Amino acid sequence: MSLRPWKFLKSKSNREILSWLGGGLTVVAAGAWAVFVFIHPGGKGGGDAPSPTVTQSGGGIASGRDTVVSGTLTINNQGLDEKKTGEQIRQSQKPLVDKLENLVAVTAREKGVEVAPLRAILAKLGEAGVPDEDIPRRLDEKANELVRLRDEIARLRQGPAELTGFAEQAQALIDKGDFDGARAAIAAAREANRRRSSLYEAELLALEANVDHLQLGYRSAAAKFAEAAGLVAAIDRAKQWDYVLSQAAELMALGNDFGDNAALADSVAVYRQALTLAPRSDRPFDWAVSQNNLAGALASLGQREGRTAYFDQAIAASREAMKEFTRVREPVRWAMAQNNVAVNLLRLGERETGTVRLQQAAATFREALEEVPRDKMRADWAMLQTNLASALTTLGRRENSVARLADAVAAYRAALTEITREREATQWAITQTNLGSALLSLGRLETGTEHVDEAMRAFGEALKELTRERSPFLRAIAQSSAGYALQTLGERETGTAHLQQAAAVYREALEVLTRAGAPMQWATTQDNLGVTLMTLGQREPGAAPFNEAAAAFRDVLQVKTRQADPAGWAQAEYNLGSVLQSLGVIEDSDEPLEASVAAFGDALEERTRERAPLDWALTSVNQGMSLAFLAVRHGDAEKAQAAVGQMEAACPTLREQGRAPVAEAIEAQFANFRALIAQLKTP
Repeated sequence: MSLRPWKFLKSKSNREILSWLGGGLTVVAAGAWAVFVFIHPGGKGGGDAPSPTVTQSGGGIASGRDTVVSGTLTINNQGLDEKKTGEQIRQSQKPLVDKLENLVAVTAREKGVEVAPLRAILAKLGEAGVPDEDIPRRLDEKANELVRLRDEIARLRQGPAELTGFAEQAQALIDKGDFDGARAAIAAAREANRRRSSLYEAELLALEANVDHLQLGYRSAAAKFAEAAGLVAAIDRAKQWDYVLSQAAELMALGNDFGDNAALADSVAVYRQALTLAPRSDRPFDWAVSQNNLAGALASLGQREGRTAYFDQAIAASREAMKEFTRVREPVRWAMAQNNVAVNLLRLGERETGTVRLQQAAATFREALEEVPRDKMRADWAMLQTNLASALTTLGRRENSVARLADAVAAYRAALTEITREREATQWAITQTNLGSALLSLGRLETGTEHVDEAMRAFGEALKELTRERSPFLRAIAQSSAGYALQTLGERETGTAHLQQAAAVYREALEVLTRAGAPMQWATTQDNLGVTLMTLGQREPGAAPFNEAAAAFRDVLQVKTRQADPAGWAQAEYNLGSVLQSLGVIEDSDEPLEASVAAFGDALEERTRERAPLDWALTSVNQGMSLAFLAVRHGDAEKAQAAVGQMEAACPTLREQGRAPVAEAIEAQFANFRALIAQLKTP
């Protein structure tokens, strides 16, 4: 055959005309990644209001600026004056020590507890590596726990004389900050009274567990609650349920705070045991509490392991709880159960190609907000606003809807009026990052850079709080978000500076976001890096960037499987097809083009015209282009005509989905292809 058609397609200028291929239309969404579920406290019989738990959601990562610490450190070779150096260190630390001492004193005065135990707790929080900005909140929580512990001990002091002395001794030791001594005193009391009263021994075990909990000893606390439940099993079934619920809560805390998936799985099993101890027919309220908390544990486990079956089970459990937490009888608990349903709908929707679940999630968040008045429940209202914004962001990206994304931005900004930098620095930074993600998604649908620049500012502010020392993981997510914004700017420019910066930022983030520790975040960052490299490859000579991008996409497909994340899997297949298409043209080779056709075909199994019309149209056009390239290479006019027909059939859908310029760009090339087809038909 004549090589003129193939030379036409390989021409750099003509390939620029067809620049809508590959990376030009490849979008790896960066979106909200933190949502909140609500758990009823264990060991309280469900009497307290549910408390929020932060969980990660979505693979979204958005943008910001690196924080640069400048200055000069000079070390001379004259040796160190240890005494003088020690004094300098003490003086440099004095402002921080004074600040913490003042915080302890103020908290002790406000809560009516002694200073000494708060000092001991503060030291333990420091040993555990709790970020500085979280210290006031955590200390306040621990002070509340001290008050509850004091009340429990006071109740024991009203019991048998044998317990009174031990209770008084334990309280005195706690007031001195001697938790080890208090624990020893309680343990001694437990041993002394073992034979006399299983009930009292169980209560002492629970007290020990509460002391462990104060010092983040969740595993030990869970074991003691389990032992307490066993002691009262034949005596008091309601008390047994109480201890079992507390055991499950400790295991869930261990899983969430320390990344222990096995502990989360154990918490699910223990919550299921709690359901058998509180049948709905006998104790409907306790049964509903067990269902609600089971839903929270299932949601955490599903998010950690990426198994959608857990999300379905969590939704079912929350809906069971709402049979007792009705909107009429328990409006607040109903709203929190609704929130938990919506969170799991959002997680499922993120992994699917349609929008049905995402729309359900947004509607469910809105329903929950109707029962959470801002003036009375400010923190809960703000968390629900944040969750609603997450759903709207994902919907806006999926539907390419400016209105949805604008609503998401408004919801994040409303939440930030309650989540302040001064009170909750880390949560404020997380919400800022999510706001930036919504702004960036909005900017990607517009021709200007106003919203992209605004997103960069939001990420930059978040990074000021998420330092490498205090929050390396959260900072890596925000950095990768910065890469996505830089990538967006680079795609709109003719140079490569922003794209090179984006690639560097992604690679730095991947040093923390490892495949083993954070597989979904790692995969999303790899995906974005691959798209950036693919765009670089279109502007630089050679196949190296394309080959590196292809390797990145293949790595992503090892994590984002069709079963675990069908939408992410289809996106990665589409990206792989795009880069292989470019390689086929550059290398003048059938193999990558044929692999490209196969990858697009895989993506189309999820990107159906009914579920995802825009994605279907884009993927169908790209597959048609790869087929056309192959047909032209082999001089097959009939197959070339069919490929052009496939592309032509997708153009009306592109227009319907708000992509008229893309449709026009494609249609502008049909004359060229038809001319090539005519040439192929010419003997």
